[in-house]
Amino acid sequence: MGGSAASAETGELKRHLGVFDAVVIGLGSMIGAGVFAALAPAAAAAGSGLLPGLALAAVVAYCNATSSARLAARYPRSGGTYVYGRERLGPFWGYLAGWGFVVGKTASCAAMALTVGSYVWPGQAHLVAVASVVALTAVNYVGVRKSAWLTRAIVAVVLAVLAAAVTACLTGGTAEATRLETGADAGFGGVLRAAGLLFFAFAGYARIATLGEEVRDPKRTIPRAIPLALGITLVVYAAVAVAVLSVLGPDRLAHAAAPLADAVRAAGVPGLVPVVRVGAAVAALGSLLALILGVSRTTLAMARDRHLPHALAAVHPRFQVPHRAELAVGAIVAILAATADVRGAIGFSSFGVLTYYAIANISAWTLTPAEGGPARIVPVLGTVGCLALAFALPLVSVLWGAAVLVLGVGVYGLRKAATRA
Repeated sequence: MGGSAASAETGELKRHLGVFDAVVIGLGSMIGAGVFAALAPAAAAAGSGLLPGLALAAVVAYCNATSSARLAARYPRSGGTYVYGRERLGPFWGYLAGWGFVVGKTASCAAMALTVGSYVWPGQAHLVAVASVVALTAVNYVGVRKSAWLTRAIVAVVLAVLAAAVTACLTGGTAEATRLETGADAGFGGVLRAAGLLFFAFAGYARIATLGEEVRDPKRTIPRAIPLALGITLVVYAAVAVAVLSVLGPDRLAHAAAPLADAVRAAGVPGLVPVVRVGAAVAALGSLLALILGVSRTTLAMARDRHLPHALAAVHPRFQVPHRAELAVGAIVAILAATADVRGAIGFSSFGVLTYYAIANISAWTLTPAEGGPARIVPVLGTVGCLALAFALPLVSVLWGAAVLVLGVGVYGLRKAATRA
């Protein structure tokens, strides 16, 4: 019996990805979301405290990444914290993590699709968003290696565009270092809220963990790929934030609909604006590609345990992907992209994902040194940081996020009751 057939019968995925491709997938999901979607609302929340907010988000992300990497190396299966929570804390906590991730990241998928639409064809943003979802779902359907190749190309384009934009801002003659100073308007609450919003931009390294079943030599690959992807992303974010702030200042940045395009225009390089718009669309496509990939793998893991319909646990015999889960996720995201408004999606997504990572950190706390557990301070800081950032988000995001989590708990309770009956 061939390897593909065996994998299909057992419902397992084939290990294709090395360190480089895993890092690229993490970069593709982080950079597209952060640079083009989160800087302006974060500046509106923190004012001149944007850079401290970015630093705080990075510290929490580092703790989460370290905890996730240690757990993923021990449990190299699809599902990420859904699997870790189940194995370390019990079925309910794994389910809650998986629910928060799937719901929050499904909203992120719709937001990224609408971002593509708003840059490519503002008058038909919803139509372009739906077309993007359909196209990228098709790419994921034919195999994770093809997804990794496409993500590699996208990341290369986006990094080139960002490098050009940063260079234009810092050498255009309008940048002023005084605009980077933290002033009296940067209150603690605003910085905390900005960090929560910017955390949305760092959450892409979860995609590496959720692909744990498709990574070669996961005990070596995942602990290397996650911090590498996070470190590269932090350097890129810091460079872009400094460049844009030095040209626009916090007030203009807070009100900018397209911060990078506005910054290069203000720097006296209007010819670069179309390039930045294309880069933004490509970046959002890269983020959307990786998001659909990650959500479908967590859906697969939850379907295997019958927390979601078991039919979604099927693995395609030829392409070695969870094809039914991918089609289901793609269909739901397409519906949201056709009907939803991108406003508020970042906060809603952040609440669900911060819940997910709080459970990851608590799970990592239970790892012993012999099991590869991190230093105790890491999961402690990660858990406290996640909860603090989650409840510092805008009130409407907290209320909607909490309501959806409560709904998930209710579904879990009904299923348990039906099983006992």
